Amino acid sequence: MHLIPLPALADNYIWLMHDNEAMALVVDPGDAAVVRHALAERRLSLQAILLTHHHPDHIGGVAELRRHYDVPVYAPVDDRIGEATVRVHDGERIALASPSVEFEVIAVPGHTLSHVAYAGAGRLFCGDTLFSMGCGRLFEGTPQQMLSSLDRLSALPDATEVCGGHEYTQTNGRFASTIEPHNPRLHERMNEVAALRTQGMPTLPVSLAVERATNPFLRVDSEDVVQWCSGHGVAGRDRSARFAALRSAKDAFR
Repeated sequence: MHLIPLPALADNYIWLMHDNEAMALVVDPGDAAVVRHALAERRLSLQAILLTHHHPDHIGGVAELRRHYDVPVYAPVDDRIGEATVRVHDGERIALASPSVEFEVIAVPGHTLSHVAYAGAGRLFCGDTLFSMGCGRLFEGTPQQMLSSLDRLSALPDATEVCGGHEYTQTNGRFASTIEPHNPRLHERMNEVAALRTQGMPTLPVSLAVERATNPFLRVDSEDVVQWCSGHGVAGRDRSARFAALRSAKDAFR
C-alpha cells in the first residue's frame, strides 16, 4: 500500500492510499479538486471514501467526488454527514476488496462526539483527534472523553503511522517544548520537523512510538508533565484534570 498526504485548503491533509493495481481510497476529502487532480496525475481509480467526522474541511469535497465516482462513503453515525452510504460503529472491521485492506473503526469522541478513527495496514487515520505533538480542540466532547480516546490510540503498536488531518506540527512542538523543555526526543523531533518544513515536506505520517515520546497529550503520566501540571495548580492523581490543564494551555498558546 502506498500512502500520499495531499495538502489541501489552509493546512489540511487529505490521505490517499493505493495499491500496485492503481486502486485507491481517500480519507477526509475536504477539497474534491485536489483529489481528482491526484487521481488523474497518478492514473488511479477511486474505490472508497472514509470520513472521520463532520467538519466541512474534512467532508467538503465528498458531494462532488460522488458525482464523478460511484464509490461507497464510510462515515460515523451523524446526520451532519449527509453523503455517507455506509455507517460505521466502534469496534467494527471494514474489509475493502479493492484496494485490499481492512480497517478497525475506533470511536474517539472529544473533538466531536461522533468522531471515529480508522486503523489498518499499519496506518492510523485519526482526523482531528491526534496530531503530531498535539491533539484536537474539544468542540463537543469532554476532557475525560478525549483523554480516553487518546489512550485507546496510544495503545496501538509502536510502528503505527499516525496520519492526522492537519499540518500543525511546528506549533504543537513549540507548545510541547514549554511543557517538557528537557525532553531529548522532543528536541530531536523538532529539528527533524524544521528540516522537513524548510524543504516544504509534510511532517506526517509519524510513528506512534515517536508520538508517545514527544506528545504531551499522550504523556499526561510522565514526570515532567505531572510537574508542569502541579506548577499550574493541578496536583494529585486526576489524569483528566491534567489533560484538561494541558488542553486549556494549548488553547491559549500563541
